[in-house]
Amino acid sequence: MLEVSRKQVMAYRVAQHGLHRSAADPVSSSLFDLGLQDSMRDTALLALAARSASPVDPNSLVDDPRLALVWSHRGAPHFHRRADLPELVASLVPLDDDDALARMLWQKKEIGATGVPATEVLFTAARAIRKVVTKPMSKGAVSAAATRELPDAYSRWCRGCNATHIQEQLMRVATLHGGVRLEADQSPATLAPLEDRGRMRTSPDPAAASRVVRGYLTVNGPATQGDAAGFAGTAKTVVARTWPADLTEVRVDGRRAYLPSSQVDALENPPSPSVVRLLPPLDPFTQARDKAVLVPDTARAKEVWKILGSPGALLVDGELLGVWRTRGSGKRLAFTLTAFDPLRRADRDAAEEEAARAATARGYGDFSVTWA
Repeated sequence: MLEVSRKQVMAYRVAQHGLHRSAADPVSSSLFDLGLQDSMRDTALLALAARSASPVDPNSLVDDPRLALVWSHRGAPHFHRRADLPELVASLVPLDDDDALARMLWQKKEIGATGVPATEVLFTAARAIRKVVTKPMSKGAVSAAATRELPDAYSRWCRGCNATHIQEQLMRVATLHGGVRLEADQSPATLAPLEDRGRMRTSPDPAAASRVVRGYLTVNGPATQGDAAGFAGTAKTVVARTWPADLTEVRVDGRRAYLPSSQVDALENPPSPSVVRLLPPLDPFTQARDKAVLVPDTARAKEVWKILGSPGALLVDGELLGVWRTRGSGKRLAFTLTAFDPLRRADRDAAEEEAARAATARGYGDFSVTWA
């Protein structure tokens, strides 16, 4: 069995995530194979800036006709290539009721309490959303209209909205199946029909689901079934049924994990991870589910992944060695960088250069950096 060190894994992932900035066109690279999450302000834009060889324009994602913003993995908003959407939708069709229920995540109890098979709940909601979204509409308007189309058991009283509306995770998981996308860079959230939506697909495609798992193992491997399930937002038992066949078992510092066999050479001989990058919260690199591999020190891990308001992460030579935050005021963006250990002057200078890139990407003409 192949034995590799954690440092090898980190170097491999730095390369797989495009953090060497070797791709001429990041949209065509592996960065978008699983989609680029955009759950927080400018998250996707800053992730793109961390991987782009040239400065990133604030409208790079919004104006790119090749991309669409949709609720996809785990019901989170992701930019995906439009050409990939049919395959993406196929991969998200639940294999069965257990899979559909698992994808409701924190609202499994509420959906289970309907007494209706979870797949029926999902596709009933998708049909309702498809019916009401015939033009761009605010999320609130879609929620209200879809709720009127659905059985009462599919909704709940929301204190924050002071209204009864469709369960939040159900709406997020159902929307893409209904042929509906999100309008990028809109607040409040705005939904619109996909331009080329065909008939709604309800038949599961285990091969498509397996390709998502393989994609996760390619960029975040070696990893486990539980890791892949965490990314996909389903149960480990579901992932076990779509587990790719062409995998190699690897031990990472004694921990058993798996990698596509075609990637073994890249894992054994990764390029030096000698880069400095500012990764935003929810960056694809820090979205890997094996956080103990990314940051073995539990105290430091708590600084990188907070329950509320996670900061960005400072990547130096293949290690997450600090965190960063920003505050905008007028045309100036102020960065606060905190290193876990003293850094070399060259690494601090490189981090400040990355801050300049991030400020440009967010449309700020001026910036400042403070080391805490």
